[in-house]
Parts: sequence; C-alpha cells; structure tokens
Amino acid sequence: MLLSPFEWTIAKRYMLPGKGERFIALVAGISLFAVMLGVAALVIVMSVMNGFRAELFEKIVGLNGHAIIQAYGGRLDDWREVLKEVKATPGVTRASPLIEQPLLASFNGRVEAILVRGNTPEDLGRLQDKVQAGSLADLKPGADSVAIGSQLAQNLGAQVGDMITVINPQGRATPFGTVPRQVAYRVATIFEIGVYDYDQAFVVMPMQDAQTLLLTGDTIGMIEVTTTDPDQVGPILAPLTRKLAGRAAVSDWKKMNASLFEALAVERVAMFVVLSIIVLVAVFNILSSLIMLVRAKTRDIAILRTMGATRRSLLKIFVTTGFCIGMLGTLAGLVLGFVFLYFRQPIVRLVEIVTGQNLWDPSIRFLTELPARADPVEISVICVMALLFSFLATLYPALKAASTDPVQVLRYE
Repeated sequence: MLLSPFEWTIAKRYMLPGKGERFIALVAGISLFAVMLGVAALVIVMSVMNGFRAELFEKIVGLNGHAIIQAYGGRLDDWREVLKEVKATPGVTRASPLIEQPLLASFNGRVEAILVRGNTPEDLGRLQDKVQAGSLADLKPGADSVAIGSQLAQNLGAQVGDMITVINPQGRATPFGTVPRQVAYRVATIFEIGVYDYDQAFVVMPMQDAQTLLLTGDTIGMIEVTTTDPDQVGPILAPLTRKLAGRAAVSDWKKMNASLFEALAVERVAMFVVLSIIVLVAVFNILSSLIMLVRAKTRDIAILRTMGATRRSLLKIFVTTGFCIGMLGTLAGLVLGFVFLYFRQPIVRLVEIVTGQNLWDPSIRFLTELPARADPVEISVICVMALLFSFLATLYPALKAASTDPVQVLRYE
C-alpha cells in the first residue's frame, strides 16, 4: 500500500500532533513505549528459554551422550561384542563403555554423596575444556588419581593434590560382617560442567580404576552412544533395541530427561501466550490514540474530502499513522531486547546487589549462568505478530475517518 506524496505529508503531520493535541501525542507515545516493552519482554524471555534448553541439552547430552545402553543387573559381561554391534549400527557416530555407580567420598571429616564414573582415555579427554585446575594427563590407570566437580571440591574443601577417600559399601566380608571398601585417591583435576547437579556429584576416573574400586572385574555397567541426529535417536537405535532385548535396555536422552524438557516446552508456550497479551494490550493504546486523533481531526478530514481526497487516501493515511507507531515500537523493542540479552549477566548481578537476593542459585537453576540464545525464526514471528496487531488496531479508526461525510461535518462546524 504505497502512499502518494500528499498522503505521506498528511500522515507525517498526524504522527506529530500540534500544541493543542498534546494529550493525543502523549497517548501515542505511551502506545509506542508499551509496544516496545512488550516486544522486548517477548524477545528476552523466549531467548532465555531457548538458551536454557540449549545449554541444558548441550551439557547433559555432551556428558551422557544421546543414549545409554544399560545391562540388566548392572553388569554387561560380553560388552566388547555389544560395543562392536553398537558401532556397526547405521547412524551411530560414537560408542564408549562406561561405569557409573553412586558411592560416598570423605575428606577431613566431611562426607558427600558422589557418582563415580569410569571412562576410557578418549572420554576423559572430552573434559579438557571444562578443567578449572590440575591436569587430565595425571588420570592414568593405576595412578589412583581422580577428577572431581568444582562444587564437590567446594563442599569437601578439597583442592588439587589432596587425598580424598572413596567409600564402597560392597566391601570385603569378615567374621564381623561386611566392611566397606575405602580407597584413597589423589585429586588430579577439578572441572566444571556448568550443571550444578553434575558438578556437585561427579568423581571421574579411568575405567580400569573404577572396575578395581567396584570389584566388578572385566565388566561394565553401560555403553554411551552418540548419533548423527539427537532428535532421531529413537528410530536410529530401534534395530539395536530389538537385538539387545532381554540383555540390556536402551534409554535415549528424551526418556532420561523427559520431565525436565517437557516442563521447559510447556513453560515456553505459556510464557509466549502471556507475554503476547502484553503486546495486544499495547496495540489497544494505538487504537485509542487513533480514535482520539480522528475525533480531533474530523473538520480537517471533511475539508480534505471537499478538496478531492478520496476515502482510500484517508484510509491509507490513518493506517500508516498507526502502523508507524507499532513499527517504531517493535524496532525499539528489538533493540532493547538485544541490549538486555547482551548485558544479561551484569544486569542480574546489579539486581542482586540492589535487592540483596540471589536471583540465580545454581542449585535451583541447574546452570551456573543465565543463558540466552536468540532464534531468528522466533524473533521474526514476534515481529510479525506485533506488526499484525498494530495493523489490525488501525483499521477501525481508519475506516471511521474514511467514512466521514463532509457535508454533515461542515454543516455543523
């Protein structure tokens, strides 16, 4: 809907009402500000929700793979043959043996529940970019060295070089009963995954050391699998599930974290709907400001009609006036939203200082920092929605202005 020079001149004049119409200008300014806040809120919240899901997915799946093959009874005796079958499955990019067992760890009188993980040297290397202190090179079979999470190190008060004791309740039998097995390990590395539950529990060691600690011999508990497409992990591993029926269970990341990711999906939809109402309320301000503008400009409209302005021209003028308010509010909202996302961590710290409250407790939020990831498609949907609402809000006032009868108006003016 292109405007002629005459129509654009009148539209610009109506976008900046005169001195006697300051109240209309105030309402229009409030409309623009409200649209800006609504769009910014949508951009910020949806980007944070996307970032939260993406960060959780990357950290959880990055550590546990896309699926886990777990033996019935907790021990997979013929694991080497099963590992070959898994690697030969189309769509599988990586498969690694894994030992995982909940135990206890103590240091200087402090005791914490831990999750011991026995990994291959290749899998231990995946922690390289997560290391905070120490070196992964010290994690060698038989060296009695371990890597522990940063939060666990804080809870125990342990540092690199300290000796922690890992307690296995399944110890040796004596005439006085079973004595728990206690093995001392040197803390060689402290790492931070970024997921609080992992950082406070994981104790990682070479697989051979884990087998010795747990007295399992040459067996493992599970196989970690990574596929070409995490969203298609079910169909990819379906043939393997049938082959291993009766020997092992195949659980993908969707099953293992179903409640968490489903809750995030429901929350994303709910937040989008609720915040969309803010934008809808904002465009009602555009509607009210245009209605007042039409009432204030009734005589001008009648004069324009007598000078030859068509109903279509008047329609285009008032639609453009209202739509420009919505468009400027949308653009300002995008800028405000991206600025907030860029400085999100300093803003969170500032609010914490002002309020004295811990807004981002990792023990509750899972992640150590507030994440954000803008989705171009989602941002486009937000912009289109805001512009569409703004356009619809202009239709009634514009039609009212276009239907003005100049004869009736001028007769009583």
